[in-house]
Order: sequence, then structure tokens, then C-alpha cells
Amino acid sequence: MWESYKKGFKAYLQLEKSLSDNSVEAYMRDVEKLTTFLIATEQKKSPADVEMKNLQQFIKWVSELGMTASSQARTISGLKGFYKYCLIENIVTVDPTSLLEAPKLKRSLPDVLSFDEIEKIIGQIDQSKPEGGRNKAILETMYSCGLRVTEVVNLQISCLYLDVGFIRVTGKGNKERLVPIGADAVKYIKLYKDNIRVHVPLKKGCEDILFVNKRGGQLSRIMIFYIIKDLAKKASITKNISPHTFRHSFATHLVEGGADLRAVQEMLGHESITTTEIYTHLDRDFLRSTLQQFHPAFKGTH
Repeated sequence: MWESYKKGFKAYLQLEKSLSDNSVEAYMRDVEKLTTFLIATEQKKSPADVEMKNLQQFIKWVSELGMTASSQARTISGLKGFYKYCLIENIVTVDPTSLLEAPKLKRSLPDVLSFDEIEKIIGQIDQSKPEGGRNKAILETMYSCGLRVTEVVNLQISCLYLDVGFIRVTGKGNKERLVPIGADAVKYIKLYKDNIRVHVPLKKGCEDILFVNKRGGQLSRIMIFYIIKDLAKKASITKNISPHTFRHSFATHLVEGGADLRAVQEMLGHESITTTEIYTHLDRDFLRSTLQQFHPAFKGTH
């Protein structure tokens, strides 16, 4: 009975909200979890029959199944999205999710790599191999530009403006942004593009993709994950590292260096400044000394 509602919701997310495939799938999984719960508890309810108390039972159910607080919050957000669609389409007249609260989250901070640790990881790459030259260019680009892993694998040659030090990146919701790129990353992209990539027979449709595998196809996100995990292991770094660690470290190093939060937000492609504020986990002394140094009202106070 829910299938037609799911289909409509999916079309709404793709067409009206212009969400990426990954985001659409995440929303669909959230609705899928609710319908699984209704079947498991033998509640034959349409979206319009679902009440707040049913949703609270659902959250209790997923929590007992071991779902973390952050995943519960993400699922609640997905269900709120679904019911917003149902209201627009007059499938429901009341939104049962309106008072549904997500569990309180402590914003846990991913591990940050120091600049030396990033250098150490990149230093493990064996550049005598063709994939070494490619991986060096990938990691230098990720750290130089703070890209999401999807943005790296989708990076196009036609979006490189290396002569002026910028790349054009397509982020979440197909939003484009221009990101400055450092001299090292430019150098290694050029070396890879001119000396390694030219010898790879490209698959149809991958002619404009910058980073390709040895068969000429697009790299998968998981491949980048493996590359980074392997290099971190070789560098004897025990922190929990993923491609996102490079993005997180990029932002943290910028903020610690005194960069304006709005500028960091722009470079990361964040919709909201609060997402960027995660990176301000700087100690209080650092903030105080910054104010004493730069703010007229703080001059001379201790």
C-alpha cells in the first residue's frame, strides 16, 4: 500500500528537490525502515493513519535494535521530509512528525590529522608506479581543496582552471562552487594528467573524468577509502581515518590559522554556517588570545 507513496516521494526528491542519488537513497531507506516496523508490528496503517505515538514506538524499536543516536536523528529527519511531501500532496492533513524530537546529539568530532601526519601519509605513496602518481594527485587535491570523496571521483578535466589556481566542483544537490587549489596539488595533477593518464585507454563516458582506474573507468568512493586506509597503516597512524578526515583536517587547519568561517563555509560548500562551526573545536585559550589580540574591547584585559 505504501509503494505508490514511496514512488511519488522519490520523484519529488529527484525532480523538485534536485537531491543527489545518495541523498535520495538515504531518504528512501528512512521510509523503508518505518514500513518494515509497521509490518513487523502488524500495524496496517497508511501514511495518513500513522500517529505521533506510532512514530515514538518506531524510534524505540530502532533504538533497541542498536541504532545510534545520530542515525536515529537522521531517520527522523528523513521521515519529516516524507511527511512534508505528504502534506504538499494532500496525502495527509496533519503531520505526525511535527513534534517528534530527535535524540540529543553530542557533536562528536572526527579525528584530525596534523599537517605532519598528512605529509607522512602522502609520503608513503610509491610514485614509481602509475597509480602512485595518480594517488599523490588525489590526496594533494583532497587536502588542498577540502573536497568530499564524491567530489573527487567526479572531478572533471573541463572544470580545472589550473592556470588561475581554481577548480570547479559539483557538490551536494548539484550545486557548483569554485575552490582555490594549491600549487602542490596543481603540480601533481599536471604530472598525472600529462604523463600517466595519457597512457590509459579510457572507457566511454570517462573521457572528461580526471582520476581513472587502470582500466580507464571512474574510481569508486570505496577505492579512495582503501587507498587512504592503506597509506595510514604504512605511516603507522592509528587514528580512525577516512577520506572525510582529509576534508575535516583541511577545515580545521584553516580555522586554526585564523580563516574566516564564512570563507571556510564557501570552500567546503556547506549550506549552513552551523555545519562549518563543527570545525571551531579550538581551545578556549586560543579564542581568548585571539580576542585579546584583535578585539578593541579586550585589549589589556586578562
